Amino acid sequence: MKSDRLFLVAALLVMGAGWGATIPISKYYVTQGLQPFGVLFWQLLIGALLLGSYTLVQGKKLPLTRRHLALYTFVGLAGTLIPGFFSMLSMKYLPAGIMALIMSSVPMLVFPIALLMGQDTFSWKRFFGLALGLVAVGFIVAPEASLPERAMVVFIPLALIGPFCYAIEANVVAKVGTLGVGPIRVLLGAFTIGTILALPLALLTGQWISPFEPMGWPHFAVVFSAVIHAVVYGGYVWLVGRAGSVFAAQVAYLVTGFGLLWSILFLNETYSVYIWLALSLMFVGVFLVQPRAKPALEQTAPLVKDGATRIRSANL
Repeated sequence: MKSDRLFLVAALLVMGAGWGATIPISKYYVTQGLQPFGVLFWQLLIGALLLGSYTLVQGKKLPLTRRHLALYTFVGLAGTLIPGFFSMLSMKYLPAGIMALIMSSVPMLVFPIALLMGQDTFSWKRFFGLALGLVAVGFIVAPEASLPERAMVVFIPLALIGPFCYAIEANVVAKVGTLGVGPIRVLLGAFTIGTILALPLALLTGQWISPFEPMGWPHFAVVFSAVIHAVVYGGYVWLVGRAGSVFAAQVAYLVTGFGLLWSILFLNETYSVYIWLALSLMFVGVFLVQPRAKPALEQTAPLVKDGATRIRSANL
């Protein structure tokens, strides 16, 4: 029905707007002095509590076999701690809109890694999409007027570590699956392991954020960002089941677009014509590298959809 279609489109827009908002929010709190491991600990803890509550209400348990713990640990490292650290580190020096654009490279990085792992077959169409993505990165890095300061260019490779980790995560999870527990519980396990690992890292590096110190707006921004992610991710999984993975994967474009829009509105960022050209090329590239649609009965809700859900996640 038309009303159902409109509702699904509206849901997609809300998810894109929510995930896109986490990018300038991250820019705000990292420039206010909050450090990556301290932020990651609290975001992972909040996410684990929210997803844990949802799992408890559903009457489900979190399997703790050796294989499941290995999967949770891998996703916790490759999908949160490592990319989160490098993304926040580069976020401090790069405009939020540039970070949103860089994160949109995840689906394109998934493709060559899938080829190397023998999980996909070569396609000229998808190869061309990958090439467009590389050209887009070139537009960000090469022209003199693309970035506000040329010194920022050294942080572009640092910012690309996050998307590279997400692409590896996407391929590994696509290969081993979620071991029968579904994406929500895998993410719950990953957040729990990530919280345990982030605590000593935050304490040992002096990045710990004490809950007993006076809280300011940057601290509230961390909490808000974590809640947005947990709620929107749950909504994304629902949307995949309701409308199919191909429809839901379009959130990739919206996250990048809204990330740029919110950065302009709330951070007063401006971008050169090279950045808008890069955005256009990246969107076309993402469209070309998307896998072919599967029949409705084959569509599922894996942890990541060729990187689409990871575009939002420089900060979780």
